[in-house]
Amino acid sequence: MSRVDWLSKQGTPLQGNVTVPGDKSVSHRALMFGALADGVTHIRGFLEGEDTRATATILGQLGVRFETPAPGERVVHGVGLHGLRASTTPLDCGNAGTGMRLLAGLLAGQAFDSTLIGDESLSKRPMRRVTDPLASMGATIDTNDGLPPLRIRGGAPLRGISYTLPVASAQVKSALLLAGLYAEGTTDVVEPHPTRDYTERMLSAFGWPIEFSPGKARLEGGHSLRATDVDVPADFSSAAFFIVAACIVPGSALRLRSVGLNPRRTGLLAALELMGADIGVENERESGGEPVGDLIVRYAPLHGVALPLDIVPDMIDEFPVLFVAAAAATGMTTIRGAAELRVKESDRIASMANGLKACGVNIQELPDGAMIVGGRIGGGSIDSHGDHRIAMAFAVAGLVADAPIAIGDCANVATSFPGFMELANGVGFALSQAD
Repeated sequence: MSRVDWLSKQGTPLQGNVTVPGDKSVSHRALMFGALADGVTHIRGFLEGEDTRATATILGQLGVRFETPAPGERVVHGVGLHGLRASTTPLDCGNAGTGMRLLAGLLAGQAFDSTLIGDESLSKRPMRRVTDPLASMGATIDTNDGLPPLRIRGGAPLRGISYTLPVASAQVKSALLLAGLYAEGTTDVVEPHPTRDYTERMLSAFGWPIEFSPGKARLEGGHSLRATDVDVPADFSSAAFFIVAACIVPGSALRLRSVGLNPRRTGLLAALELMGADIGVENERESGGEPVGDLIVRYAPLHGVALPLDIVPDMIDEFPVLFVAAAAATGMTTIRGAAELRVKESDRIASMANGLKACGVNIQELPDGAMIVGGRIGGGSIDSHGDHRIAMAFAVAGLVADAPIAIGDCANVATSFPGFMELANGVGFALSQAD
């Protein structure tokens, strides 16, 4: 196993108010659309993570000027749809798969060449699912046998296409819509299952004519984006760790403030409620086109379920911590239809199955999910394989484990959730740096 970074053990009942960092998906898109807009965009609640900062750095290399009045704020001086200029060096996305896939669509329509690179983990993630349909629009993108780096040749005239995604993916859909801004004609994207519609909502907020409904999006090229202010909601995927923690630790009651409640993002709430969770929503409102609310989560005994297939696409990033909820529940939980987990920052099905087995949980790994018999989590040592969501999921597991859980390779938590340990310990976790 890699070096042990964290030790998680039983803490106290979780109590208090929590504001998790801003939504990563919305932060990425606000930077990109602000950069391509005419005028100045003010972003508040921006996620100060490595992934989003990498996107800001790339846009800076492409000629966009940013100001940072305070942490969590950005002022973006837009250059207009055709105002980007070539970078003299490769564009480093770090660990950001969202950044790379969306930027592939954005850069496919430019007049100049670009090269997108990433870290060791991102360099192993498949990109054909986005480069193939972009090629159908006229883009020329060279890869390393379908893997990064992506070498995008500029000057290729793009044309709108009608494309049905073989696998539902908000990132691929968004890349095609971004390319569609530069394409001649209409770009239609149809999904086998509806995914997050952040891109569609934000394009509309920035003034681009777009038609969209669950599972469908359609736009024409040739318009322009107008700068607008963006208030980024708290990231649901970050809130998920606290939601599950409060569900499984007896005596807990947490309020999670201003959480983004996009219906294509909140499948975890539906799953937990099927398992018997006590979760309420207060102060519901809309911010920048996105539904937002405060989540009130109280401890309740959970029971296993057969997870309905129709909610799987709406919770793909939350599965690691759902595995923990299933391990803490009574009875069996069956998860199917989640094969996409195998091509995330790690093979998340294998990573969670191996980690839970190391902690004494009865789990059977399936090609597209797992069968988990809950009731008891023991102590153990697990490897997060550099995957931030695996590391944080086992930090939650340690709260109800019989003995401490040692977690290795946690450095990438900073990519999505800076300050996680401090915030978690402030409401009752017992998470420490390993000696």
